[in-house]
Amino acid sequence: MTVTIVGSQLGDEGKGALVDIWGGDADVVVRYQGGDNAGHTVVQDGTEYKLSLVPSGAVRGKVGILGNGCVVNPETLFDELDTLREKGLDPDVRIARRAHAILPYHRVLDGIEEEVKSDSDLAAGTTKRGIGPTYEDKAGRRGIRIGDMLDPEVLRERLEYVVPQKRAVAEEIYGLDVDESDHADAFDVDALFETYNEYGRRFREESMTVNCGDFLGQHIDDGDELLFEGAQGTSIDIDHGIYPYVTSSNPTAGGAAVGTGVGPTVIGQGEVVGIVKAYLSRVGTGPLPTELDGDDTEEELADFIREKGGEFGTVTGRPRRIGWLDMPMLRHAARANGFTGIAVNHIDVLAGLDEVKVGHAYELDGEEIETMPATTERWGECEPVLKSFEPWDEVDWAAVAEEGYEAIPEAAREYLEYVSEEVGAPIYAIGVGPGREETVVRANPFDSQ
Repeated sequence: MTVTIVGSQLGDEGKGALVDIWGGDADVVVRYQGGDNAGHTVVQDGTEYKLSLVPSGAVRGKVGILGNGCVVNPETLFDELDTLREKGLDPDVRIARRAHAILPYHRVLDGIEEEVKSDSDLAAGTTKRGIGPTYEDKAGRRGIRIGDMLDPEVLRERLEYVVPQKRAVAEEIYGLDVDESDHADAFDVDALFETYNEYGRRFREESMTVNCGDFLGQHIDDGDELLFEGAQGTSIDIDHGIYPYVTSSNPTAGGAAVGTGVGPTVIGQGEVVGIVKAYLSRVGTGPLPTELDGDDTEEELADFIREKGGEFGTVTGRPRRIGWLDMPMLRHAARANGFTGIAVNHIDVLAGLDEVKVGHAYELDGEEIETMPATTERWGECEPVLKSFEPWDEVDWAAVAEEGYEAIPEAAREYLEYVSEEVGAPIYAIGVGPGREETVVRANPFDSQ
């Protein structure tokens, strides 16, 4: 009845393509955490849609839900919805009333704090879209929820409480002269009330808000199929990732229950599919033991993979760092999420190399370990223990996608079977190109239950 799609690495694993494929068998597609930094590209009927907030299933005529674990920038949401409608679509997107709203002061403070951190090793490489500060306010019990925006009196009361605090932070801690800056309206109660009250009016008139857990529970009771879509990846989960170089929420499978209001037994009785990129990519700072950043040969190899794989951020356009596949990271993800299956993307990008390697384990303090240490500092001290594989040639990947698994080069299949064995989960799909049709599907998780 449920399938949960989880990134198994550092984000950018190509989750959108699998959500797009299997979302066709779902009745409801649910985002359970994150904000509008979660860029994904969906191709439907030959048209490419770049989304950062709208659940990708909405492009395919499914009900799309932004769960209570999400933080929502209404401006981004309505911009994306209006753009989709201009392209002839009629997306049905609902927002949890318990989800928190991103406000302009969150974006301003996010940018200032990241700039301050840039002089140290603590910068997380955020997209400066206000996601982290919004989660901070949520935890600090001073956030503004989508449900608050439906009642003008409640909205103004919330703003009058929190905005003076945010102005004080900007002025007294970061030295920003708010009134003389370009951000004066971001710290003005009246300006914010006018804008967000209008968003609330539109939410009401378009019947966009729901009591998320109850709404999804009714769909489950009706026998509908639900697909839960996580943003980012396991190793940037705030609890299970490489802290402090993490996102501010829980992309892991447990977040699907907390971020939507369905019970953990509902998620646990369904399928949990980990999406794996055949190598490693990362936007942002922090350690990366298998990174290709040593001599000129490694840097040339990283450039080749980056260009061939299109490793530039969907939202930011930033070039991603590149490394060999990190198996300790995948073992950690398999344990934290309880994968029932995996999908491996981008094996075509590794075709034609002189050699293919994997970080099979780490060496730390003279010992070989097979999973990630608990602290990022210790992770940074790890040296990869590399395992070499026979490389595979470039082939007609479109033909491979049509012919199926046995058409994948033998060396690539050995690589895939190694990954499957190490994480203890079967391979449900293999991505051999960027389009939805360029995927070898071996199993449909909705048929496995």
